[in-house]
Amino acid sequence: MVARVTHLRIRPGKMEEFYKIAQSFVPAMDKLHGFRALLILRGEEEDSRDAIAISVWDSEEDMSISENNELYFKGLGQVIGCCETFSPMHIQEVMLSKFAIP
Repeated sequence: MVARVTHLRIRPGKMEEFYKIAQSFVPAMDKLHGFRALLILRGEEEDSRDAIAISVWDSEEDMSISENNELYFKGLGQVIGCCETFSPMHIQEVMLSKFAIP
């Protein structure tokens, strides 16, 4: 498995919009071959605008193919529109994973 990791800084006043947009394109991600998980982590401070987005995929090939999906690409563009910074996406190997299902 591999993970795509991106660091973001959300524009002032755009946190709620960012959240709604990210949440709205999760169903499209669920349909992508090899997609396993999405985590969006917010900074420690209550009013932090810093976030890290981590998506987990079965393979680097599956992750690369997802970048050509129209719905995924559109959703990503909307999310980027809420950000003042968006770092290059890094690919990292998932050495261990365990997600509990509620």
